[in-house]
Formats: sequence, C-alpha cells, structure tokens
Amino acid sequence: MTTVGIATGAGRGMGLACARRLTDLVDTLLLVDRDEPAVTAAAKELSAADGEVRIEPFVLDITDPAGVAQLASLAAELGTLRAVSHAAGISPTMAGWRRIFEVDLVGTARLAEALRPLATEGTALVCFASMAPLLGNLEADSAVAAILDDPLRDDFLDRLRDALGPAVENTGLAYAWAKHGVHRFVRREAVRLGPYGARACSVSPGVIDTPQGRQEAAAQPAMAALVERTPLGRTGRAENVAAAVAFLLSDEAAFISGIDVLVDGGVCAAVR
Repeated sequence: MTTVGIATGAGRGMGLACARRLTDLVDTLLLVDRDEPAVTAAAKELSAADGEVRIEPFVLDITDPAGVAQLASLAAELGTLRAVSHAAGISPTMAGWRRIFEVDLVGTARLAEALRPLATEGTALVCFASMAPLLGNLEADSAVAAILDDPLRDDFLDRLRDALGPAVENTGLAYAWAKHGVHRFVRREAVRLGPYGARACSVSPGVIDTPQGRQEAAAQPAMAALVERTPLGRTGRAENVAAAVAFLLSDEAAFISGIDVLVDGGVCAAVR
C-alpha cells in the first residue's frame, strides 16, 4: 500500500519545513503551492535529499475549486492518503479582507471537503491557524459562529460582513477572525473524520522567522513588542512549527484530534 502526503504552502517557510518532515511519513509526497518556480525548486531539493520518496510539485491556488478537486483526484490515484499539512495562507499585509478569508478559511474548508472522501484509518490533517485570535481573545456570538461554521456558502463573506460590521474590513482583524474560523473548523472536522479512524488538528504559530513573518514584522511594529515579551526571548523558527506538525501527523499522536497546538514560545501566556 502506497501512502500519500500533501504539503500545501510548500514553496517556502513553514510549509516547506513541514514538507521536509513529511518525507519520513509517506511514500509519495505532493508539494502544493501557487508559486510554480518555488514549489518546483522545493521538489528538486527534497528529491535530492531523500531519493526513496516520490516527490511531485503541484501548482495550485487553494481558492480554485477545480484545482483542489484535481489535487484530491491525483492523491487518490497515487495511493492511500496518510498525512496532510495545510500551511498555505496569507497574512494581513498581503491582501484585502475578503481575500484573507477566501484563502485562510474558505480555502481550508474547500481542501478538507475535497480530501474527506479519501480519509481512512490513520489519515491525519493539520491545518495552520494562528495565535492572533488567542491574543485578541476573540469569541464569536451564536450568530457569528453560525456564519463562520459554514464558510462554503456562496454568500459567506457578505453574511459575515453584515454580522461583524465594517471593522472586519481591517485586514488584521479579518485575519484574526479567519484563523478563529480555522480553530472552529478543525474541531468540527475532527468529529466528521473520527468514524473513519482519521484525525484533524490545527497549529497556531507565534512570531516565526520566515519571509512572510518578516514582511509582517516590518509593517507591524507591535510584533517586535511581542518578541520582547516572549518568555523564550526570541522568534520561532520554521522547524519549531514543523516539529509540532510532524508529531500531530505521526502515529504517536494517534489519539489526538480536534485540538489546537500553540507554538508561540510562551508569548500568549505572558500577555495573558
């Protein structure tokens, strides 16, 4: 039986670090990213480092339903879905509020929906969330929660804008709400996958030293203050997050599902 892994956002940063760890878990690994040169280079790098695993790049914008369906079809053709690291996402400086929701929450739900029929005993999914909603102490009331829990509705963004008001157009707030939606989504997905013997969790990175993280830090001076308040006294590394993802995807985590793992060096604890 050939096991298959999928690593999204695998062209760089935390997604690539997770992809490196997945080579220890599967026979075939699909590297997914919208940046064709980056994901092709990543596939060549990992193939050179581990010749025993079949590694293929797959160019995809996670918001493209047809492309996501093609990814799921290819994974099914290649073997049994074993592990999914879903790191693809955008941060507040990268797009407007609608695009942030479309990528970070709707894209997560769309990928999970496409891969759900492939779930079987031992399949594990880890989605990237963020410490942002935890720092902001976001809590959805019943009306907002109902909207967040149905992100694939055609009118999702309009309903959410009506419920949260114009403040949600602030990209920082939109990002926090989108990642709060990921936290909620993973809990529900764990319930859906459980009867198949499959699992779903999320990870919430803190301030991580990646190209995307540095872009955010340059635009948001408050991030420097968060680093100063981090008990471990530094930013995180992509490998720190990848290690947590690798554990959650491993057989050692076979009874862990429906939770979020905070990888923030203790800064949320310090702020609280």
